[in-house]
Amino acid sequence: MKIGFLFPGQGSQKVGMGKDLYETYEEVRKVYDEVSEITGINIKQISFEGPEEILNETQNTQLTILTHSLAILEILHKKGITAQMSAGLSLGEYTALIEAKAISFEEGIKLVQKRGEIMQKLTPKGNWKMAAIIGLNKEEVEKACTKVQSGFVLPANYNTIGQTVISGEEEAVKEAGKIAQEMGAKKVMLLNTAGPFHTEKLSKCSEALKEELERTTINTKTNIKVVKNIDGKTYEETDDIKTTLAKHIINPVRFDKVLQTMLENGIDTFIEIGPGKTLTGFVKRMNWPKDINIININDTISLEKAIEKLK
Repeated sequence: MKIGFLFPGQGSQKVGMGKDLYETYEEVRKVYDEVSEITGINIKQISFEGPEEILNETQNTQLTILTHSLAILEILHKKGITAQMSAGLSLGEYTALIEAKAISFEEGIKLVQKRGEIMQKLTPKGNWKMAAIIGLNKEEVEKACTKVQSGFVLPANYNTIGQTVISGEEEAVKEAGKIAQEMGAKKVMLLNTAGPFHTEKLSKCSEALKEELERTTINTKTNIKVVKNIDGKTYEETDDIKTTLAKHIINPVRFDKVLQTMLENGIDTFIEIGPGKTLTGFVKRMNWPKDINIININDTISLEKAIEKLK
């Protein structure tokens, strides 16, 4: 068994996430308390009680998802469950880099806090939206976007076979969705996000994040291989991680390539760690020609089942 950890990104959050884990495990309580101490934010209250509109603010969403994933990791580490490779969707790449010791726990928390604040404050004003288009290939989705007349929209996340997320102005995203349906898309689903993420519209965010990254200590000698969103390749010691992460938020996510790279490196057990089951679904849709183990951990029950299975 060769394990790959997957960490979710923004949009997977929900009020109440992590509450049962916090009540069950001392290690989880320690992570939540440490993050709250580092950031000065009541992570427990926002995660467990919301309200939803507060949880969905980018500056809160990113920290709460990160904390949830890191808390589960603490239990897995205690049980001796580790990965040979890891990756995350957008925000989740930071979780993977913290897991791989490329960024320390404290600096990683501070960096994600600043990332969330930057994206909250510097995302240009407007009615922005993202939508998942299911049932078309990536070339068809790209073509749908080029036909839009009502505003800015581009593919932002190439998630898996037959699923691409578009990002841009709300009316343009909706128009692209209608065009995609006319082209044969099975489903168009508006996402729980409020920005033109992974497009050129976040250029100011990218510049501000680069300045913050320059103040962060990065260790390029990671203890496990981390796969990059930006091109689906693994980080190497010669890579400029700071520049990559700064470019990350203005370039499309190539999660389809990420998953393919993990498979080609022998990963046969994919474990999604954090709220939701989005990445589990991506793995299932890849239609690989061999048996793959897929495990999702987001609460106490799924954690205990995973530990039992992985013993």
